[in-house]
Amino acid sequence: MQIPPNATEVKKYFTWMGEDGICRTKVKEDAEISLDDAMENTVVVTSFFKDKKFPIMIDARGIKSMSREARSHFSAHGRDSKTNAFDIIIKSPISRVVGNFFLGISKPSVPTKLFENEEDAKHWLQTFI
Repeated sequence: MQIPPNATEVKKYFTWMGEDGICRTKVKEDAEISLDDAMENTVVVTSFFKDKKFPIMIDARGIKSMSREARSHFSAHGRDSKTNAFDIIIKSPISRVVGNFFLGISKPSVPTKLFENEEDAKHWLQTFI
């Protein structure tokens, strides 16, 4: 995932709104995500909200670990999320197993899907614009 010059950089992420209406977040290499990190990125994502919810693509290929609290936060239960769908780009069959475990346990409040390539992920999210 190519990071554009207008991306907002926070401690563990780069995040931006694409011209196609899809928000994108790229996790930094070897990031260990805490609840504070998750909340920091949520502030950035929420800043893109204008008048309608939007989908978000998350490139999680650089992630090393994520706390239980961060996973719970990202599931968007009990908070007003500005997103209407998200997908997670993963890098291997092993990360697909881990990702599916996360989805099964956390049960995100919006449609969520795992992909191994950005193009398929983008096509799926375009149905939510």
